[in-house]
Amino acid sequence: MESSLLEILYVHAFIIIAEIFVLFSLLHMLYQRRTPTSMISWLLLFIVLPYLSVILYFLIGVRKRPDEKSKSYLQLQSMGKTEHEINPIDGILQANGICDVSHRNDFRLIIHNVEAFHALMQAIKNAKESISFSTYVFKSDSATKLILAALTQKAKEGVKVRLLIDSLGSYPLYFNRLVLKKLQAAGGEVSFFMPLLRLPYQNYINLRNHRKIYLFDNTLLYSGGMNLAKEYLAPVGSSSQWEDMLFSCQGEAVYEYAQIFEADWAYASKQPRITPLPPKLPQVGNVDMQVVPSGPDIKGDALLEALLSAIYSAKERIWIVTPYFVPDKSMMQALSIAKHKGVDVRLITPKNSNHLIADLSRSSYMRELQESGIELVLYKGGMLHAKAILFDDAAAMIGSVNIDNRSLLLNYEVVSFVYSEETIEAVESWMNGFITNSDAEMPQASRSRRIVENFMRILAPQL
Repeated sequence: MESSLLEILYVHAFIIIAEIFVLFSLLHMLYQRRTPTSMISWLLLFIVLPYLSVILYFLIGVRKRPDEKSKSYLQLQSMGKTEHEINPIDGILQANGICDVSHRNDFRLIIHNVEAFHALMQAIKNAKESISFSTYVFKSDSATKLILAALTQKAKEGVKVRLLIDSLGSYPLYFNRLVLKKLQAAGGEVSFFMPLLRLPYQNYINLRNHRKIYLFDNTLLYSGGMNLAKEYLAPVGSSSQWEDMLFSCQGEAVYEYAQIFEADWAYASKQPRITPLPPKLPQVGNVDMQVVPSGPDIKGDALLEALLSAIYSAKERIWIVTPYFVPDKSMMQALSIAKHKGVDVRLITPKNSNHLIADLSRSSYMRELQESGIELVLYKGGMLHAKAILFDDAAAMIGSVNIDNRSLLLNYEVVSFVYSEETIEAVESWMNGFITNSDAEMPQASRSRRIVENFMRILAPQL
C-alpha cells in the first residue's frame, strides 16, 4: 500500500514539474515575441509530444542569443565610405548596420569541383603568413586527407594555420579527431564551434556556424557553398560529386570576411579576439560587393529584410538557386506578388535533394509556387547544393544561405551581394546550365503524400 502511494506521488510530482516547464516554455516564447506561426507550431508539438517537446524547445527552439556574454554582436569595419547608394539593397543593409559596398575587388566564380580543389591547394601552397578556414562540414576522406597534409606542411613552415569546424555539421570528426593530430602537432590550431556535449543553457545546439570562409594571408578569400569533403571538391571528377559554387575574391571585401572569421574563432577557441589590420591593397579589380553576415551575432534580420525588399523591387526577374526551400509566409507572399507584377520568377532546385525530410518539407511550398504560375526548375543532374539569387541585371547574391528558416533565421551565415555586370552575366550563364537539364512540373502526389507534405508545414519553422 505504501509503495503504491509513493508511486502515485512520484507520478503526480513528475506531472506537476513537467507542466511547470511547459508553462515556462510558453512564457519564454511570449518574452521572445515569436511569430504566431512559430508559436502555433510549438503548441502543436506540446500537444503531440507533451514532455519531449519541452526538451526539444530548449535544445532547438532558441533563435537569437538572449545575452551577449557568449558571443558579442558583430560590428564590422569597412575600408572606405560609399558616397552614394549603389543599389536599393545597399540602403536596406546599411540601415540595419551592415557595412556599405566595398570597391576595387577582383571577383571570380568557380563552379567546378576539381577546379575548386586545385585552387584551394594552390592557395595553401602560396600562403606566407596565415591560413584561416571556417567550414560547416569537414569529412575525413580522400580529398580532405590531401588538404590536411598541405595544411600540416604549411604549419611546419611557420605559417599560422587555424581550422574552425562546426561540431554538429562535422560530428563524426568532432567525436574522432585522430586525423587532426598531425596538424596540431605541427602547430596548427583546431577549434569546434558550439561543442555538443554541454547542457542546454551552456550551449545552443540549434545555432550552427554554416559559414564557409577560406582565408589566405588575409588578402585572398574563397567562400560560397562548398564545404570540405570530396562531394564538394576533389582532385579528380566523379559522377557522385555535387553541383556547387565557390568564389575567389581579392580586395577590400576580404577585410570584412577576416573580421567575421576572427569573431567566430575567438568565440569558439576562447582566445582573445584579434582585430585584423586593413590591408594596404593596390587596385586589384573593379567589382562592387557587399558582405552580409547573418545569424545570432547580428541585431535584427538584415539579410531577410534585404531579400524581401529586393523581391518587391524587382522589375524583370528573380532567379533563385537553393537546395532546400522552406520559406516563411512573408517570402512566399513576396514571390507571388512579384509574379503577379509580371516578374520572371524561377526556383532552381534539385529534383531530389540529399534529405528526404527536406524534400517532404519543401514540396508543399513548391506546389504553391507552381499554382501561382512561378516556374519551377527541377534539376535532373546530381545534388545541387549551391545558393545564389539574381535580381534583375542589378545584383547577385552568393554565399552559404539556403532559402529556409534555419539559414535565414537561425544559423550563422554569410553572403555577398555583387553589383557587377560581368559577375551577374556569369551567374546567369551558370544558372542557364541547370535550366537546360531540368523538369518544370512537380510530380503528382497521392492523397497520403499530400497529407504528409502539408503536415510538414507545421514543423517548417523548426527545420
